[in-house]
Amino acid sequence: MKEATYVAISTQKGGAGKTTLTVLVASYLHYVKGYNVAVVDCDFPQYSIHDMRKRDMKAVMEDGHYKVLAYEQLKRLKKNPYTIRCSRAEDAVKTAENLVAAQPDLDFVFFDLPGTINNADVVQTISQMDYIFTPIIADRVVMESSIKFATVINEQMISTGKSGIKGIYLVWNMVDGREKTELYKAYDKVCAEFALPILETHLPDSKRFRKETAAERKAVFRSTAFPADKILVRGSNLDKLVDEILGIIKN
Repeated sequence: MKEATYVAISTQKGGAGKTTLTVLVASYLHYVKGYNVAVVDCDFPQYSIHDMRKRDMKAVMEDGHYKVLAYEQLKRLKKNPYTIRCSRAEDAVKTAENLVAAQPDLDFVFFDLPGTINNADVVQTISQMDYIFTPIIADRVVMESSIKFATVINEQMISTGKSGIKGIYLVWNMVDGREKTELYKAYDKVCAEFALPILETHLPDSKRFRKETAAERKAVFRSTAFPADKILVRGSNLDKLVDEILGIIKN
């Protein structure tokens, strides 16, 4: 019987930060908040999160700096990096069920899912999520696609009770402080007209979101093996975002 909460980070259009958001939230929950997490990577065929894990592990094995960090983290947390499994979207729930059976203490299973509402298999998988978070950016094409995707789920799955989805939420990502506030307010108004909730926390457009393990041994922000660096978290709103997501799920 499923006890872990299934959370999908899903959007129809690329470039909105779906994969990065999945990694940041999963890693923060696992390494900082103390939850047990697993990730099902459905980003076929590139499997970006699985590929990131390979880069992270290569850095740990070949670089003494990251090797020490990994050892100290293991000693402190007494748990390994979270499991990542590759899966086609149509097989994602079965993959998650196998993970939960093997790791009954899992609190969350995150799914990096394509938001393809024209594919029956993907729709079936989406319908079995507990929560869906859709990153949005201030781009007309992305917004139109995201609103369409979220509206279909809201009207055909959630409102009708034909799925177990408890809610779908939009997440402002890559917010440019130079953009006029009125632009975001206008988009917020449109989403409100479609009864689509938007999280209060906005993630800024910042180079820190691209900082991975590297030969320069710089502070890491986006990693499957480590949490985002504490200094880099300041001003990123990542901690606030995770708390807001937890508030929704645990409510």
